[in-house]
Amino acid sequence: MPPEIDETPSRPAARAFAGSAVAVVVAGAVALLTRQPWLFPSLGPAIMLHVEQPAKPESSPRNTVVGHLVALLAGYAALLATGLADHPSALQEGVSGARIVAAAGSLAVTAAVLVLLKAPHPPAGATTLIVSLGLLHTPGQLVVAFAAVLLVTVVDLLFNRATGRPMPLWAAPKEG
Repeated sequence: MPPEIDETPSRPAARAFAGSAVAVVVAGAVALLTRQPWLFPSLGPAIMLHVEQPAKPESSPRNTVVGHLVALLAGYAALLATGLADHPSALQEGVSGARIVAAAGSLAVTAAVLVLLKAPHPPAGATTLIVSLGLLHTPGQLVVAFAAVLLVTVVDLLFNRATGRPMPLWAAPKEG
């Protein structure tokens, strides 16, 4: 029987490089074609989880989709509750007391709901702040952001399957 070969660090690095690039190029191409925000910052950490640790619960399609959906809804609800839905982003308008309440509230709600749903996905914390800080804030932008999450999740799932990495179709197996 041949000896087992340890995977060198360069192989996972190359896979992470390729998988990350493929997902961003696909989402970026859709953004170019549609002139919509199919690329936004929290896709990066989600993609990295998918390609670096595809078998972890945090990387599963379930946790990714549920996490970002909760985050988008909590961020938008915080904008509505604080009267900031029609305001320019915090980058343009600056930080106010209402903006702090929106950011803190959206992150707190996202974190609590994801714990209750047993669906941890840390990149969702960035998504809810992107919304509550007004970087993406219209219903149309939120729909596009959610579609982008679905798109990169499918791309990463297909990439992982094509490269022999186990990534669940929906939820990671229960630990223990």
